[in-house]
Amino acid sequence: MNDLLLIISLIFVGQTLGCLVGLIKKPKEAFLYGSLAFAASMMLGISFFQLIPESLEITPPYLVIISFLIGVVSFRIIDKTLPHINPELLKKEKPSIERSVTMLVIGMALHNIPEGLAIGVGFALTPALGIMIAVGIAAQDVPENIATIVPLYCLTKKRIKSFIIVTVTILFELLGFIFGYYFLKGTSLDLLGASLALAAGFMTYISIEELIPAAQIRQNLKVGVGGLILGLICVLAICL
Repeated sequence: MNDLLLIISLIFVGQTLGCLVGLIKKPKEAFLYGSLAFAASMMLGISFFQLIPESLEITPPYLVIISFLIGVVSFRIIDKTLPHINPELLKKEKPSIERSVTMLVIGMALHNIPEGLAIGVGFALTPALGIMIAVGIAAQDVPENIATIVPLYCLTKKRIKSFIIVTVTILFELLGFIFGYYFLKGTSLDLLGASLALAAGFMTYISIEELIPAAQIRQNLKVGVGGLILGLICVLAICL
């Protein structure tokens, strides 16, 4: 029960902390870039040092590979469909403010579901793995929500309304977690292992396609590399 409460707390802390920071005071770019690099490194480390090895122990390799690729491809589809990740879709149609807010919220909510699913899948195998995944996702939620809440506030012009909107979308990450945990708890090892590989695919795509480019490591070499190294050290420390 304590582990479950810790994971739920991490889900809410990662999301709300980014919102509060973005609304109270716009952080320096170096902090954002370093945080994004740190989160990318943590999520990649968790994927390849924990999720994939755990999956290979209980699932045939071919099923691990297929599930991993499905995770990458499915998030690619989400990436190109939802305005939360691809704001260019909003710019093309020049929609009204109401439509912009609606589409942004829908995108944020649906984007949170696979993140929660990844946490639930890990927790279904062992609480320690679920906590580790939750920490990695919370680390990327902070800078991501800072980057999200600012344009949302610009659309609504109201801090409290913007905060409430993002808080509501957190429930979808919680739903993903509940589904991933309770649906897979006690299921076959093959399905559980495949789900771990699927979660690794989700996290790998988020890291490589979203977080690392957003960190602009080439333009901010010291901060970016520092964030990557620190994230990797944290993952290794947790694994040991």
